[in-house]
Amino acid sequence: MTRRAILPLLAAALVAACASPAPVPLGTDGRPLPRLYAIRPGDTAAIQFRMLDGLNALRRAAAAPPLALSAELNAAGFTHSRDMSVQNRPWHFGSDGSSPIDRARRVGYGGTFLGELISETYETELQTLAAWMEAPQTRDILLNPAAREMGFGYYQEETGKIWWTLVIGAPAAAPAPAF
Repeated sequence: MTRRAILPLLAAALVAACASPAPVPLGTDGRPLPRLYAIRPGDTAAIQFRMLDGLNALRRAAAAPPLALSAELNAAGFTHSRDMSVQNRPWHFGSDGSSPIDRARRVGYGGTFLGELISETYETELQTLAAWMEAPQTRDILLNPAAREMGFGYYQEETGKIWWTLVIGAPAAAPAPAF
């Protein structure tokens, strides 16, 4: 490329670099509004596999065995995420008084329940995973070497707030073969 051809490109790059960034929308309290992470109806599988891949990468680094998605634990996660939204509070008990173990059994999970992580946020699933990894109690659940299965569900409100639920378990031991 000749010097004459490069000068217009450099000028364009300089103008672009000097352009002011887009204004950040502010709430009525003057604080920046959260960026909306909009989940579309067809995004569920991609979100679940991003979480599974991200968590398995962390487990691999910690020498823990990988997890597989469980349809039953996914159902428990989706149910609880929606219920937390209805209750408008992030906690481990359902509006009907159910515990995480109750919900896993209710959806037909026959394995061992090992833990449930919840979050109320505007962040993506991977940002939520990173936040869970920062706290020792939640990190211990994510990296539990006994775990082999996970379920991951969410519910997004019209405001953009997302309720996340991750459930960890271990499948029931296979019965010994009969001779």
